[in-house]
Amino acid sequence: MVCWTCCSKEYLRPHRAVVVKGQSLVVVQPPRQAADTPVLTVMEYLIMKKHAWSYEFVALKSLTRLACLTGAMVVLTACGGEAEMQEEETRTPTVTVLEVERSDADLIQEYAGRVRGAREVEVRARIAGVILDRTYQEGSHVEKGDLLFRLDPIPMRIQLRQAEAALANGRAELQQAERDWERAKQLFDRGALSASERDRSRSQVELGRAGVAQAEARVDEAKVNLSYTEVRAPLSGSTSLEVLPEGSLVQPGSLLTNIVRQDPVHVTFALPERDAAIQRAALIEDDSVNGKVSMELPDGAQYHLTGQVDFTSNRIDNATNTISLRAVFDNPEQQLIPGQFVRVRLVLRRFHDQILVPAEAIGANSSGPTVFVVDDESRAELRSVKLGGSIGDLQIITDGLEVGDRLIVNGQVGLDPQTPVNVARPDAATTAANAPGRE
Repeated sequence: MVCWTCCSKEYLRPHRAVVVKGQSLVVVQPPRQAADTPVLTVMEYLIMKKHAWSYEFVALKSLTRLACLTGAMVVLTACGGEAEMQEEETRTPTVTVLEVERSDADLIQEYAGRVRGAREVEVRARIAGVILDRTYQEGSHVEKGDLLFRLDPIPMRIQLRQAEAALANGRAELQQAERDWERAKQLFDRGALSASERDRSRSQVELGRAGVAQAEARVDEAKVNLSYTEVRAPLSGSTSLEVLPEGSLVQPGSLLTNIVRQDPVHVTFALPERDAAIQRAALIEDDSVNGKVSMELPDGAQYHLTGQVDFTSNRIDNATNTISLRAVFDNPEQQLIPGQFVRVRLVLRRFHDQILVPAEAIGANSSGPTVFVVDDESRAELRSVKLGGSIGDLQIITDGLEVGDRLIVNGQVGLDPQTPVNVARPDAATTAANAPGRE
């Protein structure tokens, strides 16, 4: 709808048009008219006004909305200008720095390990027999020589008596052979006995002596077998469940129980080939690397005693590219249990008087590793550095940094050289990350 407003009551000449389309409003300036353009009379204007008053109302409402929108745009433009001014003021980046210093640190690695008893023994029957009694409490601690099982001794006693009887018979035969030999010598001296008869009598004596020795051995064997009817602990340690109950018939070699010595204990673990090479080199170069190890229990607690590596394998396992080690830990309170899974920490190498920095502070470009430091004018300075070994999250710097330099450890991403920076104090996490010896 187009509504022309006029500036004259009698002769109306178009001045402007308001076009209403839905909720949108557009103000249109009419083109300059020629001199011969007809004008509206008063009556024509009134007739038009009668039918267009509603459209003018709508136009006025839309004009009000337009004014509000225009005012809002003005306000937003003013706010945007203020924000741009604030952004301009805070455009200088804020970085976190750490002061470079020299310190000592240990290269500590953690490995999975298994606890084993210092000695683990399977108690087995040595003779055939029936178990009469178990004299120990399952799972209890026993001392070396304590009685564990009794086997039926009657068969072994019978065998012992038989062996003793055979020994007595052999001794009697030997005595008879010795008497015959004495007579044979006398007869031979008088010429009443041939040489062959004399030699035969001498052989009987020797056979008798051998028979007696054999009978004595059988007696000893029978005594030993009789002693095997009492099964005793071969060492001090903790016992397991019985394998066979009372009344069971066992054969030589039948497993009866297990005994494990739990103080001290052994912890076995494996080093990768690379770590093993580092440790061996450190053992040669540094006497302070002595194979001491610490242990973390399955619940995450630290074991209060340290251990000592007492065995290193003489070869690398080709299947796993690892080398086996064993450490000994005292276990006076029986806190460590054979078969338990633990974490072992071993010092592979010690670093002395080195510059250590967080690894995240190191970048790289076409020239190699780089870091940012803050100079005396609070500007970011890019430096090339040479790297040494690494210790967990820390990196050794062998060249490019000096003691006292302010190293940027946070906020260096996207930073350009010679850019002014604001220096912030390091937080607790960053300080902890820079602590020497951290894994």
